[in-house]
Amino acid sequence: MNWILLIVAGLFEVAFAFCLGKAKEAIGTEMFLWYGAFLITLSISMGLLIKATQTLPIGTAYAVWTGIGAVGTVLVGIFVFKEPTTFLRLFFISTLIMSIVGLKIVSN
Repeated sequence: MNWILLIVAGLFEVAFAFCLGKAKEAIGTEMFLWYGAFLITLSISMGLLIKATQTLPIGTAYAVWTGIGAVGTVLVGIFVFKEPTTFLRLFFISTLIMSIVGLKIVSN
């Protein structure tokens, strides 16, 4: 169950990075709404991470959480914000994914 919480926490990390990207593009009230969404998603992500680390090793949980956030944020950047897609960028994202899976495999 705590692995599921950790994955959801990682997805909320992607959500708060997305909100930052949208806030950067917005002006006026819309910008403040995106910053508000950032604070909400940040709080949810941190709360779920705290809950997950009550039974999972902190090092593994934090690495998985940041890995999901990093991979997800790069993918959001590519698909939503039209950031460049290069071979090396995709290669290193895939090595990060393999590392996350490896940590899950070797953790109790």
